[in-house]
Amino acid sequence: MQPIKVLIVDDSALIRSILSEIVRSDPQLILVGAAPDAYVAKDLVNQYAPDVITLDVEMPKVDGLTFLDRLMKARPTPVIMISSLTESGAEVTFRALELGAVDFIAKPKLDIRHGIEAYQQEIIHKIKNAAGANVRRPRLKLGLTPRDSGHFLTSEKILAIGASTGGTEAIKDLLLQLPADFPAILITQHMPPGFTRTFAARLDRLCSMSVSEAVDNERILPGHAYLAPGDKHLTIKRSGADYRIVLDDRPRVSGHKPSVDVMFGSVAEVAGPNSVAVILTGMGRDGAIGIQAIAGQGGYCLAQDEHSSVIFGMPKEAIKTGVVHQVLPLDQFGEALIQIFKQIGKNYRT
Repeated sequence: MQPIKVLIVDDSALIRSILSEIVRSDPQLILVGAAPDAYVAKDLVNQYAPDVITLDVEMPKVDGLTFLDRLMKARPTPVIMISSLTESGAEVTFRALELGAVDFIAKPKLDIRHGIEAYQQEIIHKIKNAAGANVRRPRLKLGLTPRDSGHFLTSEKILAIGASTGGTEAIKDLLLQLPADFPAILITQHMPPGFTRTFAARLDRLCSMSVSEAVDNERILPGHAYLAPGDKHLTIKRSGADYRIVLDDRPRVSGHKPSVDVMFGSVAEVAGPNSVAVILTGMGRDGAIGIQAIAGQGGYCLAQDEHSSVIFGMPKEAIKTGVVHQVLPLDQFGEALIQIFKQIGKNYRT
């Protein structure tokens, strides 16, 4: 395996020092430079052609978003954003992901040195994942118009979506293809606390459906999408004729909280053949066990294809189970899902 060349771009000397130490601690990573601003970073990019860049959102002279936009147009490179744990920081982070950043790391609010050192393995893991990211994948344009769907006549159908690295944009692009009256959607995206609420609000502004961060015991309704909070597993229960959200505070499962496997397993148990599972871009194999549970209960299963995925890990592992019915590029999910739900129980009026 070739060493991964890493460039750090951050106006804080402390952050540059800490991240440099972390990069140097792993023999598979090579630090090629630590730039205090975009001008120095540009020269280092041209000189060393780094495999991965960590980029601070807030920088003097040229801000991180402007630098990222120019970089992705001139020399597409996997970028991990260094973001503050604030609402404004989250908003800027999602804009960065929209511009082409692969992932982000949340910067601790207090005791930065101790906080970032505690995340050392996560940072190294994310850098290594980013090095294999598909930054030249086809990008969907905002403003996709979902076809006129008609009316869904039951609240029993559920679409469950799992994603990780690259998933924020994939989820957005998928939801933009769906009509406002689509059956209820449950979403687990690997994301830290504090970011999921902002992400849900961003989706709600953009999509035809209503999107919100899931709340314990709320009724699951058609035309709504529910995002697992960053520190809770999202599960469901039957309540009479309805489904309700159950936020589960058990420990991490396979290193994740929320976990796609936990959500899929619950949906399989409660909704069975009334469920459809989708695995989108992401590293690792979270969802591979759960998607087998959904298929085993008669649910329908789909996975994103390699060409349109940022990281093909999670879809690939799901496909390897042999239960996935369709493997699709991201821009074909909307039409496929409408047709699938049209057939399930024949509950769709044209």
